[in-house]
Formats: sequence, C-alpha cells, structure tokens
Amino acid sequence: MSTANAYLTVRGINIDVIYKDIKNLHIGVYPPLGRVRVAAPERLDDEQVRLAVIQRLPWIRRQQEQLRSTPRQTEREMVTGESHYVWGVRHRLKVVERPGRAHIETDGDRLVLFVPAGTTPDKRREYLDHWHREQLRHTIPDLIARWEEKLDVRVPKWTLRRMKTKWGSCNRETRHLWFNVELAKKHPDCLEYIVVHEMTHYFERNHGERFTKLMDSHLPDWRSRRDQLNEAPLADEKWEQQTND
Repeated sequence: MSTANAYLTVRGINIDVIYKDIKNLHIGVYPPLGRVRVAAPERLDDEQVRLAVIQRLPWIRRQQEQLRSTPRQTEREMVTGESHYVWGVRHRLKVVERPGRAHIETDGDRLVLFVPAGTTPDKRREYLDHWHREQLRHTIPDLIARWEEKLDVRVPKWTLRRMKTKWGSCNRETRHLWFNVELAKKHPDCLEYIVVHEMTHYFERNHGERFTKLMDSHLPDWRSRRDQLNEAPLADEKWEQQTND
C-alpha cells in the first residue's frame, strides 16, 4: 500500500494527513494533546481534505475539549514504586523522607525524591514539576544557540509553560517562544524538534508546503521525531470518525 504525507492547518488546528490506498476518509483525535490525524484516499487532494475537516470541526473540537477536561491518567500519588518519565526514559520513583531541603536525584533507573516527613502528595508533585522545569532550563539554551547559528536568527525570549494542546508556540511579532513543561518527559530529540519547529515559524507562519520544505531542509527526520513525541506512553483513548467523501 502506497502512502504520502501532508501537513495542513485548518482554522488554527494542525492536521497530519496520510494519503493511502483506502476507500474512505478517517479523522482521528489522539491524546494526550488532541492531535488530529487524517487518513485520506489517494484520489483526494489537500483542498478536499481541508473541506472535509472543516465540515467536522465541531466534532473535532468536542473531542479535543473532552481530552482537555478529562484526566488522561490516574493522578500520581507520588509514592515509591510509581513510574515517571525523564527524557523519554521510565524511572521508578523512590521517596525518601528525611529532614532538610527537598530535592530530586536520578540514580540509575530510579528517580529519588528527598522530602521532609509529612510532605503532601500535592507538594511532592510541585517539587517534581519544578525539577522538570530545571531540566529544560539547563537544556533549551544550548539548543536555541545551536539553531540560532544554523538558521541565522535570534530568539529574544523563551518561556516554559504548561499547555494542554500544544508542545510549543511562537509569536512571530515579538519572536517569543513557549515550550511545554511536559517536554522534559520526552526524548531529547523531541525537544530539539519542537525548538526547530517553533524557530521555523520565524520564516513561515502556517504549516503549509513552504513550512514543510523548510523543516525538511533544517531537520530531515522531523517527521519521525514528531511521531515519537506524540506517542502516549499510556493506553489513552482516541476518537475516530469516518466519512465516505
């Protein structure tokens, strides 16, 4: 079965399109961030796919809203034995209660959280969130500096932010970039992909053919990195819809 790929933006929603030797068009909305993927018959072109997606926008937005409002996993209790991801690698949490300042260390496949006795789960989650942010703060500057030189551009400001539907964002007017804190849980290749993706928006606002060509020239394996990024480590539900267009 032959396939081809496209990358569209429809009413502000990014769409991955895969053209296949199939009869019907399928639209899927995937966790954890509501990514939209379309499997389309080869007889359709980008504009026909765009029109099909526009017709189903209310349904797509409902599924994305449900993903945003429904917990995607059982809330972590922050106790010894739980699994937590750091740079794409699963670590087993070990909680050590002892006097002194709370901090986190990695020890092989363990993530060790040192906290004072009686620290609540919410406070433990707060410590872990802060630690994830620190990992990104130490990693992102070198990535940005490397790609500033390659792309001959400058990033005046970037910010970490918890986002429900995006891994990153770019304001082309101010050149301010935002990165999702959850990226600290993904493989470093995924973080680099997002850095390059957002910096490429300096040259092209939309996710059309020109954007795709720029990404191909900057980071030839960006599609595999994107797919790796969007793989959910947990068995989350997805929503699909089929049409006979």
